[in-house]
Amino acid sequence: MIFAREASDSLTSLVKKIDAATVENKDKSMCSFVTFLTDEEGAADKLKKVAEKAGLKKLVFAVDNVAGPKDYKIAKDADVTVVLYNKRTVEANHTFRKGELNTAAVEKVVGDLKKILK
Repeated sequence: MIFAREASDSLTSLVKKIDAATVENKDKSMCSFVTFLTDEEGAADKLKKVAEKAGLKKLVFAVDNVAGPKDYKIAKDADVTVVLYNKRTVEANHTFRKGELNTAAVEKVVGDLKKILK
C-alpha cells in the first residue's frame, strides 16, 4: 500500500518494481495499490496516463483527499508513505519526505517485500 502526494521519477521507479513483484507473486495473493492524496481536478485522468505510460499490469491507482484515510494517520509532511502488510499485520512502514525517495530507498522498500511474502 503506497500513499503519495505527487508523481515523480522515483515514485514511478518504485511503482514499477512493486507492480513487477505483484505479477511475480500472484500465487501468493500479493496485491498492491497507490493512493494519491490530492484535491487536484483531473487527478484520476492524469494518473491513468502515468499508469499506461509505465506499463503497469496489476497495481491499482486510487485518489483520496489530501489528508488520506483518517484512521491511517498519514504524516502531513510525508511525500510518500509505504506500508507493507500481511494478514492485517504491518511488517514494514516507510515514510519519505520530499526528495528522500531515491534509488537506495526504492531498493530498501523492494527488499522488505520478503517480509510480506512469507
